[in-house]
Amino acid sequence: MNSKMLRAMGSIALSMLLLLGSTGAFAQATRTWVSGVGDDVNPCSRTAPCKTFAGAISKTAAKGVISVLDPGGFGTVTITKAITIDGGGIHGSILASATTGVVVNAGVNDVVKLTNISIDGSGTGLNGVRFLAGAALIIDNVKIHDFSGAGGNGVLFIPGGTSRLVVVDSLITNNINGGGILVQPGASGAARVSLSNVTLSNNKFGLRADDRSDVSVRDSLVTNNAGVGLLALSGSQASEMSIDSSQITLNGIGNASAAGVKSEGGLASVVISQNLITGNQNGLLSASGGDLLSFGSNRVTGNTVDGNPTGTLTTR
Repeated sequence: MNSKMLRAMGSIALSMLLLLGSTGAFAQATRTWVSGVGDDVNPCSRTAPCKTFAGAISKTAAKGVISVLDPGGFGTVTITKAITIDGGGIHGSILASATTGVVVNAGVNDVVKLTNISIDGSGTGLNGVRFLAGAALIIDNVKIHDFSGAGGNGVLFIPGGTSRLVVVDSLITNNINGGGILVQPGASGAARVSLSNVTLSNNKFGLRADDRSDVSVRDSLVTNNAGVGLLALSGSQASEMSIDSSQITLNGIGNASAAGVKSEGGLASVVISQNLITGNQNGLLSASGGDLLSFGSNRVTGNTVDGNPTGTLTTR
């Protein structure tokens, strides 16, 4: 075989390798599917679905959607890019015994959405969702429950940069060794958090927001948590929270330092309007110089100690 023929064959082989590499690079789809009878060796198409979210995510393009074809448990997943996981009308689930259900460690401009799914800690799970990085996390119509491992939380939001958390139409419950939602930005992080029509129940605490957090809670139910229902906690930097048109009941019973709504620390500030705050150990509680400001439109009654705001605001 002469050298010219060898060179030609080498060129063909190289072209085939490049073609295969190109095909692999473009194999990711904008829409993929998982099924209880799927297989992760499949391309995750509707007719050949994958079995797990982790298997599907590698075959789903950035900003794509993973959908659920039938009921089932589809495994824990780590998300490193913009993506949507959608259980649709099926309500696919994640079982996360002794581990974390969803870890989000995405790019600075990436938005991650979880919708119509159930994340079950089975009593030993660590965190339902653990957010480390990304532009935003949207949790829509999600049930997160029974994450009762050491320090376990329904949602642990600890961004290293400036990130947003949006939770709507969701239930976060039975996380008895941690909280429903813990917002705790890193040293260079900041959190912008919005809750609407969310139930936080039977957790160690409902929601706690630490330094560099700005939280809005609206039209929500915070009930039967062992400690504080809603807490803005300032160590050395500001933690701000507004609570509007929500029901905050039966929190912290028997715990003298707990309350339905609590502001703690010199740079903590909570603003409340049009809420029903009843049946708690303390209705309103300010500690260590925290501000708790009311528009005067709240119903604070029937608590062991009702408490008082530290100041009032006028509407305009």
